[in-house]
Amino acid sequence: MDYHSDRFNDFSLMLYKGNDLFALLPANSKGSHVYSHQGLSYGGLLLKKDCKFEDVLEAFKILLKYLNENNFDNLELKLLPKIYHMLPSDEMDFLLFKTDAQIIRKDISTVIDFREPLKITSSNRKRNLKKAISNQVVVKEVEDCEAFFNMILIPNLKERHEALPTHNVEDINSLKTKFPKHIRQFNAYHDDVIIAGVTVFETDQVVHAQYISTLDSKKDLAGLDAIFDQLIHTEFKHKRYFSFGISNENQGQQVNRGLLKWKESFGARAISHDFYKMSTKNYNRLNDIWL
Repeated sequence: MDYHSDRFNDFSLMLYKGNDLFALLPANSKGSHVYSHQGLSYGGLLLKKDCKFEDVLEAFKILLKYLNENNFDNLELKLLPKIYHMLPSDEMDFLLFKTDAQIIRKDISTVIDFREPLKITSSNRKRNLKKAISNQVVVKEVEDCEAFFNMILIPNLKERHEALPTHNVEDINSLKTKFPKHIRQFNAYHDDVIIAGVTVFETDQVVHAQYISTLDSKKDLAGLDAIFDQLIHTEFKHKRYFSFGISNENQGQQVNRGLLKWKESFGARAISHDFYKMSTKNYNRLNDIWL
C-alpha cells in the first residue's frame, strides 16, 4: 500500500491471541471514522485458517472497543467477497448483524465458477473469436505493463471518463516486480502491434481481471475475445473462479447494463460485494451472544 501513502492516513491494525498474530485489519482513518482500507479493492478482517467463532467474536469486540476508546465513532468495512475465502468463514456476517451494522453499498461483480462452467451461447462471443482467429490475432504474456497502460488503458479512461487507472505505470510495474506470480499482463497483437490488453491479479483460487481495454480503432479484430478465450479456457482453467470485477457506478447505486451483459456473455454470473458501516460503541452488543 506504499503507493497510496500520500492519499490515506494508514491505520492498519494487528490483533494477537497471546503472542500469536491472529487477525489483520488493513485500514485508514479520517476524522472520527476508520475505513477498511479505501486504497484496496477488498478488505475486512483477515483471519487465520484455524480460527474459531469464539476467537473471531473476541477479536472483533476488542477491535471495536479499542476504536471507541480512541475516539473513533464509526467503522466502515468492505467485506472480502466469498469467492476469496479459502474456508467457510461467515463469522463476520453474524457479528455485523449483532452490532446493528448498516449496509451502505452493494456492488455487483461477475464471476465464472470453473466447477460449473457455463457454455458460451453468445453469438457475439462466437463470432468475435472467429474474427480474432481469421485475423491471426496473437495473445502473449509480457513482463512490462507499460505499452498496454500508455497506449491503450490510460488514453481510453481519459477520453471516456476523464479518469486515470488506480495504479499508474510505475505502481503496477513495481507491484508486478514484487509479486510476479500474482500480477500478470496479457496483450493481444495484430501484425506485431498491440491492440488490447488485460491485467490480471492471481490468488490461490481466484483470477481477477483488474484492467481490461482495447483500441477503439481495432475493436473489429476482437483482441479482447482472443485474450479471454486463452485466459478462461487455457491459462487459468485450473482455478476455481475467474472474476471480471464490478459493473457498478455512482457508489454502487447503478449498474452499467452494457458492461454487465458483456461480462455475462463469457459465462459469468453475479455475486455481491458488500460494504457496512457500524458505530464502534456497539461493541457492547457482543456481550449477550452466549446462552
